[in-house]
Amino acid sequence: MNESSNERNMSSIVLISIIATLGGFLFGFDSGVINGTVDGLKQAFHSESAGAGFNVASILLGCAVGAFFAGTWADTYGRRGILILSAILFILSAWGAGISSSSLQFVIYRLIGGLAIGAASIICPAYISELVPAEFRGKLSSIQQIAIISGLTAAALSNYFLAAAAGSSVSELWFGFTAWRWMFWVGIIPAAIFLFTLLTIPESPRYLVTSGKKDKALAVLTKLYGVKAATKTVDDIYASIAHDHQPSFADLIDKNKKRIRPIVWVGIGLAVLQQFVGINVVFYYGAVLWQAAGFSESDSLFISVVSGVVSIGACLITFFLVDKIGRKPLLLVGSVGMTITLALVAFAFAGAPLDAKGSLILSGSMGMLALIAANLYVIFFNMSWGPVVWIMLGEMFPNQIRGTGLAIAGLAQWLANFIITLTFPILLASTLGLVGAYSIYAACSLFSVFFVIWWVKETKGIELENMEG
Repeated sequence: MNESSNERNMSSIVLISIIATLGGFLFGFDSGVINGTVDGLKQAFHSESAGAGFNVASILLGCAVGAFFAGTWADTYGRRGILILSAILFILSAWGAGISSSSLQFVIYRLIGGLAIGAASIICPAYISELVPAEFRGKLSSIQQIAIISGLTAAALSNYFLAAAAGSSVSELWFGFTAWRWMFWVGIIPAAIFLFTLLTIPESPRYLVTSGKKDKALAVLTKLYGVKAATKTVDDIYASIAHDHQPSFADLIDKNKKRIRPIVWVGIGLAVLQQFVGINVVFYYGAVLWQAAGFSESDSLFISVVSGVVSIGACLITFFLVDKIGRKPLLLVGSVGMTITLALVAFAFAGAPLDAKGSLILSGSMGMLALIAANLYVIFFNMSWGPVVWIMLGEMFPNQIRGTGLAIAGLAQWLANFIITLTFPILLASTLGLVGAYSIYAACSLFSVFFVIWWVKETKGIELENMEG
């Protein structure tokens, strides 16, 4: 698409990308809103650490299913169609989680929300990567992570102000409902905006070509890139796909070597390691974590807001650098930085005595070290593994296996997320505690250094039709 750059309608391309990333915002909001509701869930449903962990982590099972099926369904029903479905599910989940009167009911609605998050998490970056020019693909795809963090930050801010207005998350707020229920209901607003704006954007041209609708693909690309670039792109897409069958999981097998394509394993590795470095512990359990470290509920919720703002700033680093220096260097810097900062957090928590309630008693210097190191960790993650993994998953697979490759990587990503989220409160209540949990995440970060060096290949500036798998 380089030949007719002057004919590009960049304003439309950017606007479409922003609309698509509203799915990322909802991904972040629905994931992060649970952070301020944990105490309310324990009180309302009489659940202890393991039960609370499942209430929090249950959404991730839905995410795994949503990510797995969304990839293949997007090959059948289109990228835009799956995003519209996810917007409807976001609305249903936000309403249902707030009205739940039992743990089972709550889990069912959170599973529905998980289906929406899982679908949006992989289809949004794939849709963007299939629509934008290669030289801007990393920058525009990185908006997905900015949107995710913005959603997490918006949830933290909403939780903070609602809890402050009520006195606490378990206190009554408006119309006789406790604050934690309103924390979920706020999510209906961005979900409705996402649904209506999706009706204004086109279907992915690469999906249209794959499904035999070349004329529609040409019309979409002509509006965005001009006639010359559109014609060449449609021809290139057509040449890159198999014409004897629709995309299927069988395409993930190298027919010559009779084994799963290496690119699939790399996608799984990126997806799993993104979670095993422990980032979602900070966002899902941020308030719980800092209360365990001795901070008050109000201070803990405020720290979560600060972490979100810091994360957005870190994502902007990726926004400006990813198409200049590439994906692999950012991943490598992030891996090294996360390893060091996670080790420092574990060190700060090590040796700290416990009070009568089991909370850590951190000295002034150790508390400050933990706070600074944790936020530096968030910076390193969100300038590297946060946005770059989503960028790469959306672009690294060849056209023929993009949907199915994303299905497998998305399933692996959310199962890994589920494992980390479910085990953290159990670790917290065990003899390992915060020190053991953060030591495990630091070890995974160290392994990610070697994974990037040995197995990850650069994708900067490569057209999707030229991706090797």
